Amino acid sequence: MSAPTDISPTTEPRSLAFKAGGMKRTAGEAMVWFSSMGLALGLLMVVGLLGVIVVNGFSVFWPQRIVELRLKEDSGARIRGSEYLAGEIRRVQTNTGSTIAEGGPTMERQLFIGNRDAYGLGFRFVKETDIQGETHPEDLLIIERMEYGDAIGRPLRLLAEDGRTILPGDPAFQSEMETTNRTVNRRRRAIDRIERVRIGNINLKMESLGFARKAAGEVNPAEIARIDAEKAALQADYEVLAKQARELRALQQTGKLFYRLPTGEEREMPMGQMVGFYFPNQLGLFKRMSLTLHNIWVFLVESPREANTEGGAFPAIFGTFVMTLLMSIAVTPFGVLAAIYLREYAKQGVFVRSVRIAVNNLAGVPSIVFGVFGLGFFVYFVGGTIDSLFFAQRLPTPTFGTGGILWVALTLALMTVPVVIVATEEAVASVPRGMREGSLACGASKWQTIQRIVLPAAVPGIITGLILAMARGAGEVAPLMLVGVVKLAPTLPLDATFPFFHLDRKFMHLGFHIYDLGFQSPDSEAAKPMVFATTLLLILLVVVLNLAAILLRERLRRKFASGAF
Repeated sequence: MSAPTDISPTTEPRSLAFKAGGMKRTAGEAMVWFSSMGLALGLLMVVGLLGVIVVNGFSVFWPQRIVELRLKEDSGARIRGSEYLAGEIRRVQTNTGSTIAEGGPTMERQLFIGNRDAYGLGFRFVKETDIQGETHPEDLLIIERMEYGDAIGRPLRLLAEDGRTILPGDPAFQSEMETTNRTVNRRRRAIDRIERVRIGNINLKMESLGFARKAAGEVNPAEIARIDAEKAALQADYEVLAKQARELRALQQTGKLFYRLPTGEEREMPMGQMVGFYFPNQLGLFKRMSLTLHNIWVFLVESPREANTEGGAFPAIFGTFVMTLLMSIAVTPFGVLAAIYLREYAKQGVFVRSVRIAVNNLAGVPSIVFGVFGLGFFVYFVGGTIDSLFFAQRLPTPTFGTGGILWVALTLALMTVPVVIVATEEAVASVPRGMREGSLACGASKWQTIQRIVLPAAVPGIITGLILAMARGAGEVAPLMLVGVVKLAPTLPLDATFPFFHLDRKFMHLGFHIYDLGFQSPDSEAAKPMVFATTLLLILLVVVLNLAAILLRERLRRKFASGAF
């Protein structure tokens, strides 16, 4: 008999185990690579989107050079038969709609030609095959106007307010233009202060006296006489201010600029209609950068005009900021109290599980549904009740029974409260049990433990939920359209008029401003650059608000590093 072969019973199983482990490691490494690729792709898409917004947003403020094109005789881009056309090249594209008889697809330029009051349109497409030649004349002038957008032309003469006539060849021409422009801009701001602030305050007082007169009825002659005397004094003040405004407006029409369009027509414009001017083909790099910074500043501090396609966006910036703060103030107490009750006081069972399911489902409800609820509950029910109880003399004109910034803030707070509840619950649950027991062992009550131990340690997590709520609420548009946002708000929610903070006022919002520019503007091509600029501004505002909250969270996290964090 042959000797038995020594076979180790563990050799084959170990080999199989090693192979299986290697397969698992290989599969795991593949998933890691797939995950990293997905993350890289997502980051690339985000960076690409932000890059498109930044490039197109900043292009609004950068002064472009003007090209003057000489067109062929049979060109369809001619205006009133003129062979010359001037403007800013906004983009170059392929015209795929050209027929075979026209030579097939050709390249064409989109020119911003301005002078909408003269041409009836602000943009023109020109085929490359229709161009005989192009130049960049240094005498072409861009004039930013209060109405009809920019004008493009060659200055002919300036009629100063003192009656002097100054020609473009005069060395003092450009300095006189700048001086006159500063004067009319100061005068315009003075008119705005008189009409919007001082006369506006008189109108508010007159309105209040009218309601008081209505409430007094005919049974209190002394009160009626006092009200009539106050109204007469206010009317006298109004007449004085109105006269001042008329005189200033008359001065705005004295100086005039005469200029020639690239098509050959002569036009004249009162200097009071001019906002600014520059010769784009004479600007060097430093002057272009300086003008760009000036344009950004104007965009940040001025009010919009020309159907929101010109001017600035300050009312929308201010409205978005105030609304976000009000929403944060409203959502934080409700979300924190609800989370503390669910985590610390409520008996865990079917009811609490049902509440948590409802909260999670509430987070997935479309925002427009919250807008409809806010309109029905906050505006019509709560606001209507407030009007009937405290502003009955103003009815049927509603005060709180119509859209306003207060109802928008409460509607968005209701929409974002699930985020705060979930984040607060997680933050409270992460506080070590030993901290609670130590507090209780020292004789503190449960509420004292929550107030002085649990909540301070959970504040960084609570702020995380608030950051998410702010990021979502600041960018919402659909609910706002129903409960308080408007295309153009003549007054801000916060001003110098008592009671200073007007919760009943409608307001402007950057998100709705973007929607209005992109889909409701009468001139979509002129509004397109402003869409990118406003989008960039909204992103920056949300980033600034979030960074402020993040810095506060990190400071609190370091403070309580010895505890839960």
